[in-house]
Amino acid sequence: LSKNTAISYKRDLFKFSDFLKKKNIADVTKSDITDYLLFLKDGGLASNSISRNLVAIKVLFRFLINERFLKEDVASLVESPKLWKNLPEFLSIEEVETLLKAPQLSDWMGIRDKAALELIYASGMRVSEIIGLELGNINMDMGFVKCLGKGSKERIIPFGNLAKTAIKRYLEKVRPFLSKENSSKQPLFITRLGRAMSRQTFWKIIKRYARKAGIKKHLAPHTLRHSFATHLLERGADLRIVQELLGHSDISTTQ
Repeated sequence: LSKNTAISYKRDLFKFSDFLKKKNIADVTKSDITDYLLFLKDGGLASNSISRNLVAIKVLFRFLINERFLKEDVASLVESPKLWKNLPEFLSIEEVETLLKAPQLSDWMGIRDKAALELIYASGMRVSEIIGLELGNINMDMGFVKCLGKGSKERIIPFGNLAKTAIKRYLEKVRPFLSKENSSKQPLFITRLGRAMSRQTFWKIIKRYARKAGIKKHLAPHTLRHSFATHLLERGADLRIVQELLGHSDISTTQ
């Protein structure tokens, strides 16, 4: 290896040695190594730098195995930090309930927004899918919505009574006054001008009601989608079912 690489490995191994606090190398476990990597991560070190530290440790253990100083290579069991991913932000059930109660039902906008928020949480749809819904996509009698997702893949998603009540209120009391167009191809959620909502408009709605509900967490357009999936899994839903509802082609995305 180059001189600079050797110096870097040496520096990394000295840091690892300091972390172990004179613990015998033969007594080091996989957990010790993982704890060290998390220690580096908490210290603000980038994933690539943490990976280099792990490489140095793995090379050391390989050397010690080859020289018969050790019998077991515990470092080989540790995965690369390059595989680490940040878990998506989601809301607790209490936070979702507060958010869904935020729209006031005393005006048309609150009724529309309540219906949209209830449906996006009840279905786990993407924002782009919600604003792309047409009147013909929703079946109020059976309580399901037909969604066109990525790659024009269609999926059928059920929704519960709370969403059904909110959508029915919107369809009866608000939408006819916003637009007289009610063919099956017309957008479900519309603006005061009778046009389809944009992603930006819907995103502003979520942020406005989150502020009103006193939610301090960083919200992204997919936060309610992530909350939908998390709450299903917490209550014992099968991962494959959640994958189908979310419209993921690869289950690793759902995981």
